Amino acid sequence: MGLEGLVKEEIKQLGYENIQTENGRVIFESDLAGIARTNIWLRTADRIKIMIGQFSAFSFEELFDLTFELPWHEWIEEEGFIHVVGKSHKSKLYSVPDSQRIVKKAIVKKIQERKKIFTALPETGPRYKVEVSILKDQVTLSLDASGAGLHKRGYRIDQVEAPLKETLAAALIQLTNWRPDRTFVDPFAGSGTIPIEAALIGQNIAPGFNRSFAAEEWNTLPQDIWERALEEAEDLANYDQPLDIQGSDLDPKAIQISEQNALEAGLGDLIQFKQMRVEDFKPRTEGGYLIGNPPYGDRIGEKKEVEKMYQSIGSIMDNHPTWSVYLLTSNENFEQLYGKKATKKRKLFNGFIRTDYYQYFGRKPK
Repeated sequence: MGLEGLVKEEIKQLGYENIQTENGRVIFESDLAGIARTNIWLRTADRIKIMIGQFSAFSFEELFDLTFELPWHEWIEEEGFIHVVGKSHKSKLYSVPDSQRIVKKAIVKKIQERKKIFTALPETGPRYKVEVSILKDQVTLSLDASGAGLHKRGYRIDQVEAPLKETLAAALIQLTNWRPDRTFVDPFAGSGTIPIEAALIGQNIAPGFNRSFAAEEWNTLPQDIWERALEEAEDLANYDQPLDIQGSDLDPKAIQISEQNALEAGLGDLIQFKQMRVEDFKPRTEGGYLIGNPPYGDRIGEKKEVEKMYQSIGSIMDNHPTWSVYLLTSNENFEQLYGKKATKKRKLFNGFIRTDYYQYFGRKPK
């Protein structure tokens, strides 16, 4: 939620058109190769789903008949393990378990009929997760092509408590105008997610390069779409791009975790991690970027400490007007504590926490 515009922009850059944004989702048209390319390349999307059909249904009979009409046999092989999940909101068909059961029954019947199978389907093959989503009697049926959410890049071997999702970390960077030739600092490194995502963006490394996806297992898709997409990702990566990316944290354990995660991502040499108090940060270049997800001060006994920290960053950065500062927090008094009104503010959700992304644009260096 709140990142639809960014996802749309990423899809556009991959060359796809006819893109519509809705609440919490982006719909676009692509060829089969797009299933692999979007899974591998999209940094801020949560998952890729293939929309099999959309229709209005007011009874279970209609739900069965209209689901049966769709080309399930073209997507799901006869051995496929079919797992149906669902949700319903403001609809006559409010029973989610019944809707799931009927959708599965219709899919199975369609495959049996088309493949001329007169026994139960074995369901011993690859997993096909079907989602039935009913909103105001409008049914959307889709297949999940990603499997694990796209935020699971595969580099996080350990993490601090309540880490930032990789997709949100990438979004925080993409909402700035940081360029790879500028210094990048995160003084609240935590698990190292923001600096690692910055390095991936800086060298144009596809975020899904190092993991697998549910649709890779499907025999109904041409296997070479994955090979071609990975070749393209390898060709477009700019491993020679020099980067100045730094991450620091007060907690030595967080620094250890960050370094391990950066090594796992193959970026160990590109990011400098250091144990340090925020109050000791001293920018040494012009026109740098400070991007972070500081503690929010929600816990008992933490509030005063966090407020002091916000004040310290404000006074440090006040002496470095060419630096741009971007901080995500749920603390509503942030601007007063920082000592300056943000150039721009954007509402975002960190999990279920409503936060604001405070953006302070730096002056152009001379």
